[in-house]
Amino acid sequence: MIAMQYSFVLPADYDMSIIGRRIAEKGHLMDGFPGLVFKAYLSAQKAVQQPSDSENLYAPFYLWKSPAGMNDFLCGPGFVSLTQSFGWPSVKTWSVWHAEVSPRITHARFATRESGSIPPYAALDALRASETGRAKDCVHEDGALAALVGFEPTTWTLVRFQLWAERPSSDRFEDRHIYSVGHVSTA
Repeated sequence: MIAMQYSFVLPADYDMSIIGRRIAEKGHLMDGFPGLVFKAYLSAQKAVQQPSDSENLYAPFYLWKSPAGMNDFLCGPGFVSLTQSFGWPSVKTWSVWHAEVSPRITHARFATRESGSIPPYAALDALRASETGRAKDCVHEDGALAALVGFEPTTWTLVRFQLWAERPSSDRFEDRHIYSVGHVSTA
């Protein structure tokens, strides 16, 4: 499996209801897309009470069964339409060590994503085992609707991603991005 995310930073005064309408109108177009495990339509809105680095974002997150589905999407008309509306994004990808997905995934309303560096010479087998256990616990013990962990070996970056029905408390996820979920497409 492969995870993928691109992000568009929108102006501070951008009317985020435009993103909400776009998701409502077009979100269903990815339902049943070949090779897709899920696509979470994510957004974040700059708020007065948020830290100074918060931004208005449109940042969909995908989990693909294989690179073939991802390639079909990136080379297809949906991605062309997206780039014509928002510009040419940098697309981040991660090789997935483990993904745990609940049958209730479409009930997700919030998402969290954390990324960090993998230290040089880390015991990758032990890290993979530990992170796999953590992802499983997120779903089976903490109530996440989906949890995945992956890595990108060019920059040695780890990503943890979860989908939630309820907004997680911000103190629990101090170093994570919290997004609103407008729609979840599944295969």
